[in-house]
Amino acid sequence: MQAFHSDHFTLELPPGHSFPMSKYRLLRQAVERDMPQLRVHEAQPASDGELALAHAPVYVSAVAEGLLTAAQQREIGFPWSPRMAERARRSVGATIAAARAALAEGLAANLAGGTHHAYPDRGSGYCVFNDVAVAARLMQAEWHRAHRRLLRVLVVDLDVHQGNGTAAIFADDPTVFTLSLHGAKNFPARKERSDLDVELPDGCGDAAYLQALDGALAEVWCRHGDAPPGLAFYVAGADPHEDDRLGRLKLSFDGLAERDRRVFTALRERGIPVAVSMAGGYGRQVDNTVAVHRRTLLEALHSWQLWQAPRGAVLVKQSGR
Repeated sequence: MQAFHSDHFTLELPPGHSFPMSKYRLLRQAVERDMPQLRVHEAQPASDGELALAHAPVYVSAVAEGLLTAAQQREIGFPWSPRMAERARRSVGATIAAARAALAEGLAANLAGGTHHAYPDRGSGYCVFNDVAVAARLMQAEWHRAHRRLLRVLVVDLDVHQGNGTAAIFADDPTVFTLSLHGAKNFPARKERSDLDVELPDGCGDAAYLQALDGALAEVWCRHGDAPPGLAFYVAGADPHEDDRLGRLKLSFDGLAERDRRVFTALRERGIPVAVSMAGGYGRQVDNTVAVHRRTLLEALHSWQLWQAPRGAVLVKQSGR
């Protein structure tokens, strides 16, 4: 299974900043140490033309040239620097690469990504560009050129925060279905309208969460009876975990692993390739956030192996944190 990273482009953040920049390096190191079945590649940057598939060219230029206003930088949550712009491009590039690999092999991963708060004309909530939106539109264009057919896309967003930017970008696009399962009282204060929103109360635990997820997925399949998606993007946030400083939900390690298992199983059983992104995670201990992401990748790897099984691949089911 292929996985793509961009963690060589880190940002120097002020002391006490809430964004856990180190988690990406720690996750890549854990993957390289513990999961030899994953082929890890450094992502290439997304081009201006690719970014313009989901973003206003004037905004793309402002990020590239350092012309973001102080207010825009505050909304994003990062100060501008050349490394900030390059990191944002490569995070999108990693999801583009993962989507191409998923279409070829069934499943692939971005070890970062899930920047679902970015709108066409602005960033927000630690998100500069919307990696899923750019990759979805690029895959649709490439698929149409190659096959002369429409590629329908499903976004399964299970970060604890609503994917408001993604919902806004695809609000009038019937070829992309957006599902967001998120905390009702969490950021953003003003929610956008996804194709299917499921709001959860503070303190929601494993059983209630998984029941809500099962119901949401059943609704997705019901709505896609005549036109199933040909590609899915899974935004697998670690922030529903009970240790998360910003999450407000109470999922356990095992509950989140079961969440991932149910998503990957549902997509694989329907023959829908999936590109998974790690998305948010703000644990009181960064090792707990990395552990959640690591288990997501273990579930992804197992599902990928099952995709390959008819062609003779050997299955290796790994377990544990």
